[in-house]
Amino acid sequence: MEWKVRAIRGATTVSENAIPPIREAVSELLDAIEFRNQVDPEEIVSVIFTTTRDLDAIFPAAIARERPKWDNVPLLDVQQMAVEGSLEKCIRVLIYINTPKTQAEIHHSYLRQAQNLRPDLYLAQVN
Repeated sequence: MEWKVRAIRGATTVSENAIPPIREAVSELLDAIEFRNQVDPEEIVSVIFTTTRDLDAIFPAAIARERPKWDNVPLLDVQQMAVEGSLEKCIRVLIYINTPKTQAEIHHSYLRQAQNLRPDLYLAQVN
């Protein structure tokens, strides 16, 4: 069994730029990714969060840092490129993990309004 670095993508949205809804959305997204991929935080290489420019109440990484066993995971927050007409109040995540899984065995999670970003992946989540 050969281990490789793989990436897990995910995204979600919030209704408003406030700490409680951002905390809820980030936790829900990371819960879904961890569950669907059976992620052990010890296998996480690093995590990059992006937010649209209309979200600045809290860093998603600060929320992730509160998760069990995530205290030593390298985390980074950056602002998503602003493209006219793109999804607003959106949080995206890119998680790099060490895993024996193939790329096809990785499950990406798109929640709430972010389902529209990758309807192909959202439909795969439902199945």
